[in-house]
Amino acid sequence: MTAAFMSLDLSPGAIVVLDGTEWTVERAEPQLGQVMLVTAGGERMRATFRFLMHHPSCRQSSKSATRMASGRGRQEAGEGDLTPHQRELVRLRMAHLLEVETGFRSGSPLRPEPGEPKLCYDPATTTLTQRRQAKVAELAALDHDQARLLGLHQVGYRTLIRWETRRRQLGPIGCADDRWLRAGGGHPCINEQVREAIHAVHQESLHRSRLSMRTKEHMVHQFVREQHGPEAVAAIPSYETLRLVWREWFGAGGGRQRYVRSAALVTSGEHVVVHRPGQVVALDTTILPVKVRETVFGDPVSVHLTLALDVYTHSLSAFRLTMVSDSAVDVAMLLRDVTMPLPMRPDWGEELEWPYPGLPAAVVAEFAGHRVAGLPFFTPETITTDHGSVYRNHHLVEVQRVLGANILPARVLRPTDKQAVERAFGGIRSLLFEHLLGYSGVDVADRGADPEADAVLTIDQMENLIATWIVGIWQHRRLGEHAPCWDPAGDHSPNTLFAAALAQGGFAMEIPAPELYYRLLPAHYVAIHGQRGVKIRGLWYDGPALEPYRHEPSGRGGRHKGRWVIRRDPRDARTVFFQDPGTHAWHTLRWTGLPPEGEVPSFSDARVRDLLAAARQAGLKPRTDAELLPLLLELIGAHIPVAAWPTMPKAARTEHAREVTQAAAAVADRASVCPVHAVDDTGAPQPRRPRAPRPVTASKPATGDTPAAGWTERARAGHQAVDADRRRRREEAVAAGPVSPPPRLGEAFRRRSLFLLADNDPDDNFGDIPAEHPESAS
Repeated sequence: MTAAFMSLDLSPGAIVVLDGTEWTVERAEPQLGQVMLVTAGGERMRATFRFLMHHPSCRQSSKSATRMASGRGRQEAGEGDLTPHQRELVRLRMAHLLEVETGFRSGSPLRPEPGEPKLCYDPATTTLTQRRQAKVAELAALDHDQARLLGLHQVGYRTLIRWETRRRQLGPIGCADDRWLRAGGGHPCINEQVREAIHAVHQESLHRSRLSMRTKEHMVHQFVREQHGPEAVAAIPSYETLRLVWREWFGAGGGRQRYVRSAALVTSGEHVVVHRPGQVVALDTTILPVKVRETVFGDPVSVHLTLALDVYTHSLSAFRLTMVSDSAVDVAMLLRDVTMPLPMRPDWGEELEWPYPGLPAAVVAEFAGHRVAGLPFFTPETITTDHGSVYRNHHLVEVQRVLGANILPARVLRPTDKQAVERAFGGIRSLLFEHLLGYSGVDVADRGADPEADAVLTIDQMENLIATWIVGIWQHRRLGEHAPCWDPAGDHSPNTLFAAALAQGGFAMEIPAPELYYRLLPAHYVAIHGQRGVKIRGLWYDGPALEPYRHEPSGRGGRHKGRWVIRRDPRDARTVFFQDPGTHAWHTLRWTGLPPEGEVPSFSDARVRDLLAAARQAGLKPRTDAELLPLLLELIGAHIPVAAWPTMPKAARTEHAREVTQAAAAVADRASVCPVHAVDDTGAPQPRRPRAPRPVTASKPATGDTPAAGWTERARAGHQAVDADRRRRREEAVAAGPVSPPPRLGEAFRRRSLFLLADNDPDDNFGDIPAEHPESAS
């Protein structure tokens, strides 16, 4: 199955945008590798496929006729835009198409339903045309009312062909009716007079006590009657239309009046910031049987190892180490790693570079943009998993649609469905993990005296060690009983099997588009606030990319009509990502709680590993501010409450370490995004650069006397930022007016005598004392 994200449509009639100009494909000449393009003005140009593929400003037009009508000029529609009933109709249409194509409603002869395949749909005895005609006759024989409820009452021969074509291009969403996802047409019944009245009533309702929607409707009638005359009242729509318009324009209005009024105030646009601090691929996750030290506190912890194993070649195509447990986004990025070439690391030699014959390493490196290691990469078709909750959620359903793959859980009580990856865990344990310090055994009864104390490797070092072992040893190791069926007695390794498959069937070197990273992230459908940006999971995000769309509903229809799609990486809440509906370019929206660029570095930006290594080297035990503050200022130049960390419970320290590790993984995944599609906040494409490999922990940590390169400058920048802030506050205080110095200590006693008695207050009660009691007056 070819995923839509991997190809640029150059069929006749398709529209591509080249340097901001729309070109229509007049004809394609694949035998020459060329295409003829023409503009609306008649200008013609002949270009090669290679030129278009490497051009930094070439993309598919959102107006292309090959797109669904629900995606032209708008953000691309997805299955999440369909209602549950519509998703059931799509699933039913898919079953009919699969029965026409394969004879089985499930699409596979391994999972037949009773009576399948039917004689009229048996591929061995019928042609595709005969099966399509049989399906049309079957649907025409249904009861008209039932067929209409199922959306199958007008299905003809051409309809089946159209559904199948769009299904191959777009996945299941191609079977959806464009009318389900039509663009939001607004409200034509709202004329300018009613629009003016609605905005006037909204401004008035901000200053009054909370009003019901029925009262607001009456105020709209009053405004139109008094401003435009009684005859204009007939143009006011019904109460339900006014309620829907009010909700679309101003929100649900469930907040308190004081908060609604404060949110409507005009602001300067600046935010108050409080700052400091990867044919069949099998997936499985297990606890790493080696204790490692997490990078923040140096405590021995357990991490989870997630493997992606190609069942045919037994290649370990990708792996991930995660703190505590993996999540859906970790699985999505693991599948993305399977489709991407692995870059060479700085400490790897030429013996680990791409070794497969028929495809020189220089050609692969030219397509990838960097030197590629000897690990196969491909687009998975079927992915086998267990029944864990991380593999059974709406996010993974969207991921398999984007990748063009099928994620199939293993059958219950059928260990053979996933035995290859289970056996791989055992092989890695006996071949690698048992040789490492900190190995904890298979279970508690086999543990050593103190594996936590034996742990010496950090998570980064363990990740680099496993990657090097896979490329250098596992891919060259003899498979033994896992030899292929066509040569069971031969000597084969994962690399030789991949080379044999490459020589037999060729190799479709399809490297995913850079925006695949964003499309694998979970989507949120929100509205854009005119002043504050977008709200995701209780946090506000903003950026210049939202300027043209503030206070405007999205043009998408369907279930999320009028909403904008925002992508979020759950591992790093500092930024979210917005795709411009006009250019389809991705923009980063920063959390409004982040410090501005160039400020004192936050805690997560500091090299905490180097900080604590230098603290231990200097003989300091970071427990109080007085002990850690000098070294902290020397390394990062910021006041960071690290002193409280050793006193935190281990569960809290582990949770913090998990957040730091996940943020680092998110940054490493975003580093592979091609700058052609990842534009900056100004909308200008960034210069192309190769994908950076994951960082490798230095073997010798930096000490307090010899800090790591670059941290001296950051410490100096931190000091300068603190001094500049103090200087700014002093200047603001002086600009407010002349400041008189405080009086000296004891000034009041120098200006008057200590023995002088104060005068009596004429309002006191001494005058009310009778004369016959003079002693009371004294």
